Amino acid sequence: MPIHNTEIAETLDRVAELLEIEGANPFRVRAYRNASRIIGSLPQSVETLLEKGEKLAELPGIGADLAGKIQEIALTGKLALLAEIERRTSPDLIGLLRLPGLGPKRVKFLRDKLGVMSLKDLAAAVAEGRLRHLRGFGAKLTENLGNALREHAPSANRMRLTAAEEIADSLVTYLKAAPGVRQVVVAGSFRRRKETVGDLDLLATARSSAEIMDRFVAFDEVRKIVAHGTTRSAVTLRSGLQVDLRVIPKASFGSALHYFTGSKAHNIAIRTLGMKRGLKINEYGVFRASRRVGGQTEADVYRAVGLPMIEPELRENRGEIEAAQQGKLPVLVARTDIRGDLHVHTTDTDGAATLEEMAEAALARGYEYLAVTDHSQRVAMARGLDARRLAAQIKRIDRLNARLRGGITVLKGCEVDILEDGSLDLPDDVLRDLDLTVCSIHYRLNLPRAQQTDRVLRAMDHPSFRIWGHPTGRLIDTRAPCDLDLEKLLRAARERGRFVELNAQPERLDLNDVHCRLARDLGVKVSIGSDAHRARELDFVRHGIDQARRGWLAANDVLNTRSLAQLRKLLRAA
Repeated sequence: MPIHNTEIAETLDRVAELLEIEGANPFRVRAYRNASRIIGSLPQSVETLLEKGEKLAELPGIGADLAGKIQEIALTGKLALLAEIERRTSPDLIGLLRLPGLGPKRVKFLRDKLGVMSLKDLAAAVAEGRLRHLRGFGAKLTENLGNALREHAPSANRMRLTAAEEIADSLVTYLKAAPGVRQVVVAGSFRRRKETVGDLDLLATARSSAEIMDRFVAFDEVRKIVAHGTTRSAVTLRSGLQVDLRVIPKASFGSALHYFTGSKAHNIAIRTLGMKRGLKINEYGVFRASRRVGGQTEADVYRAVGLPMIEPELRENRGEIEAAQQGKLPVLVARTDIRGDLHVHTTDTDGAATLEEMAEAALARGYEYLAVTDHSQRVAMARGLDARRLAAQIKRIDRLNARLRGGITVLKGCEVDILEDGSLDLPDDVLRDLDLTVCSIHYRLNLPRAQQTDRVLRAMDHPSFRIWGHPTGRLIDTRAPCDLDLEKLLRAARERGRFVELNAQPERLDLNDVHCRLARDLGVKVSIGSDAHRARELDFVRHGIDQARRGWLAANDVLNTRSLAQLRKLLRAA
């Protein structure tokens, strides 16, 4: 049974979190976290690497000990070390770390003082008021924890899109190998590219529905067969994800794809438009009375109600139908529109590739420019740059640009911390020598709304501020966003000529889709940055593109679709 990279990464993360709760050496904890990140971003599966005889210990950041543990997980699906830690530290404690304001020290404190071992225990403690007298747990934190516990339940059974994608890709490849299968498409929220999905809806056309259904339920990751029919089957995978497969006649495929892709609200709106034209629209086709008049393609469905094709990412009933009626649908940004990346890290701080290696990787992707934005000194765990080291890096970038060939330019940048008082983390004289700054918050994410908003406002007033990095600081299903007045801050960014980042790291995707659209509506340009820490992570930009498309962004709304000359002009004007 194949073990996906995401599963290996999750196991390593679990070890890191439990070790941190135990108070283990921070460098040991960090080694497991880094290993999780490395494995999660590999372009090939660990299983494939092992089959090729490649040595895992030669991967950057993976030593012999970690390589052995990764191989153990890949071959057995288990890790003896994790089982050992879980015997002495309940894995349910990990759920507590997903809540805002609860780091490992507070989780350990709650366990020792109140016997809190799970989300359920914490919910009871909050409800009974047992937290209010604990040192470090004020009324505001207790209120936030109660709210977070209520919000946590609906998303408990959802999976991050990138994790679901690995499963979906292997399942689609597996099903396409069946005799007589013509096409297999994943529909649902997965096709709309929502950042988390609750299940997978697969549609197929095949010569024999029975053959593909038999193959589907025999997939080696199936834990439970929920239904096994001739045209529809459903299974639960070992990951907990439910997957439905439907075999659709060719004449109905477009209608079915439309029906199983759109949100419920979008589909109802389309069916209502059809009814006004005397049409019945469902997953089987477009009908006038009993006669089928369309449905082989999705375009048939939209054409029947007088609309152009609406891209899957927009099908949420958030104004896309009205925009289509008025001829105002955006031409959504595409991967090919991106001319460069404005947020990457190197070995000068916490990256795993050198300046030269990142430049070569960007050149291989056809980029015109790459901004190196290593951390500033406040991020001590990442060995952030002080003024002296940043000045030295600037000189090295100048020398690198002098010898680079192929039409790429490395831009001098820095991910500069926004300090609690709104000042920037480096002196003005070195910041003035940069082409751009990505200004981010990494500490004190829990400040009250007014204070956090004012902090960013003061930073935006700094003459060297250019791009607001991962604005809300959220981690999907792990860390709640900062409490900020986003609309006020985006208006301030527009007034000051600043830009806002859509951080494409799959666990961030920060801004979310709603805020991307707000930025667009307010006229604030969005920079889609990979936040790459190794060369292959430059490809994370595709996740940012997905989110940008959900946020209605066209190429003109995105900062790094500009040529280098256009980009420099915009940066100088900011």
